[in-house]
Amino acid sequence: MEKGYPQSWDLDAIYEGGSGSAAFAEELRGIGEDIAKLDTNIASGTALGASELGELTELLQSLLLRLRQSESFVSCLLAENVKDSTASVLNDRVKTLGAKFIGVLTRYDNMLRGLDDVSWTELLKHEKLAEVAFSLNERRELAKRKMAPELEALAGDLAVDGYHGWGDYYNIIVSRAKFTDIDKDGKEKKLSAGQMHNRLSDGDRTIRQAAFKEWEREWSEQAELCAETLNRISGFRLKLYEKRGWASVLQEPLQMNRMSEATLQAMWTAIEESKEVLVRYLERKAKLLGVAKLDWHDVEAPIGSATKIIPYDEAAAFIVEQFRSFSPELAEFSEMAFRDGWIEAEDRAGKRPGGFCTSFPKSEQTRIFMTYSGTASNISTLAHELGHAYHQHVMNDLPALSQEYAMNVAETASTFAELIVSDCAMKAAVDPEEKLGLLEDKIQRSVAFFMNIHARFLFETRFYARRKEGLVSVAELNELMEAAQREAYCDMLGEAHPHFWASKLHFYLTDVPFYNFPYTFGYLFSAGIYAKASKAGADFKHQYVALLRDTGRMSVEQLAKEHLGVNLEETDFWREAVALTAVDVEQFIAMTNE
Repeated sequence: MEKGYPQSWDLDAIYEGGSGSAAFAEELRGIGEDIAKLDTNIASGTALGASELGELTELLQSLLLRLRQSESFVSCLLAENVKDSTASVLNDRVKTLGAKFIGVLTRYDNMLRGLDDVSWTELLKHEKLAEVAFSLNERRELAKRKMAPELEALAGDLAVDGYHGWGDYYNIIVSRAKFTDIDKDGKEKKLSAGQMHNRLSDGDRTIRQAAFKEWEREWSEQAELCAETLNRISGFRLKLYEKRGWASVLQEPLQMNRMSEATLQAMWTAIEESKEVLVRYLERKAKLLGVAKLDWHDVEAPIGSATKIIPYDEAAAFIVEQFRSFSPELAEFSEMAFRDGWIEAEDRAGKRPGGFCTSFPKSEQTRIFMTYSGTASNISTLAHELGHAYHQHVMNDLPALSQEYAMNVAETASTFAELIVSDCAMKAAVDPEEKLGLLEDKIQRSVAFFMNIHARFLFETRFYARRKEGLVSVAELNELMEAAQREAYCDMLGEAHPHFWASKLHFYLTDVPFYNFPYTFGYLFSAGIYAKASKAGADFKHQYVALLRDTGRMSVEQLAKEHLGVNLEETDFWREAVALTAVDVEQFIAMTNE
């Protein structure tokens, strides 16, 4: 390509005009009208036959697609420009519509709950209902464990300006955060959180140290606001759980991820048993960097030729080429995403930190957000988000309710895509320095999922236990965070990152509580799938797509049994998946022997 791939996404293809889009305003108006229509039809008291329930469910699914699309559009607007005040207003409008929809859904679910088992079984034989039977059964059972529908609807309404309002406030905090970077000539430059975050993994330790010091300084400045926000989000959540009679803070995240607590515990047990191998890696890396222990900013520092800057177009071509070795369809889809402006990658001020992929199911498209600065980590992020996008792509023809897959299996597709890229790159690398850099980048993902994510899980679990007793101060939050990091990293850290709880968006997302362990699940689950793919050969791509298409209509235990023949509630599968990391670490140790 002469001009190269665009690095700014095309949102006009979804709704033309950005936050001032007339088409989007019309979409929201239509959503509002149809929510009212659905509510009226549910409240009419008409005898509920298969045909009537089928029509209600069709309208519900149409609304679900349009609301998901609207939420994604507003999220993209806020991410590309954190100071877009009009987008903030739209975000409130979408959340208000979402709360109304949840209220109607609550009445719909209660209607399902009220049907006797014999009538329910007969209803599910109807063609329009049979194809979404898993989702409908799930909704009916969950309704039995919630408050009365009018109370659930009230909680949803209050959440807009309470619970979700506090979550949105975090976006304002991030937009106010300003970081000072001093270049080699001594000139100061103000950076956004997204830009400064990339400096934390720079190949030059002096740059990393300065960036980390500035990162901690600014987040300590914002810490009081962050603490207030986090306390209010968790307080609302705990009170709602109490009224529902839910004793465990893990009940909702486990239910949302369609997994059992036995599966979660089996996974963490296998990880904790294996951490010694990562300790050996961290010790060797500290030695290579000439330090006694790795500071937080050293953990993700690149080793070998991974320090080189890779142009965006080169990264795109590399990813597409590696994907093609597994599946031509995955490669062609990814090339289209690069070519047609589905990716916002430009390194500029004013953007939100982090990366994500979001779906526009009505338009059957997705969009990817990140800030690309040319690091190996950036390439991994691109591959990761393209995995998410492909997952949605192969489900576009399914009913809306069957597209509602859980976060943990969503992370399976994204991590699988990362594994394809890293494994192919490792096999193709000839230069020892390049091979070392790629190997180290691969091991970094194990460190992230087994240690970083574990620290987040430990922190959040203990934070909620303390929050039940009252507000938690900044000092206590710092203490909890640092203790969790030191435990999760097996006391291998020099300087920890006490304000990580303030800087990490995931703690403030109100739609998904405990936005941490699903990443680790996805990483290990995908490792097991990748090992199976490596043995099965070219035909496995069809099995893989079949697995992805079932992610919205099975529990993870059912999914693993059906497509992999394994029991996730036992540690055997997890131990085998974790053991793959030991092979990489042994190779790293061998390659870095002096």
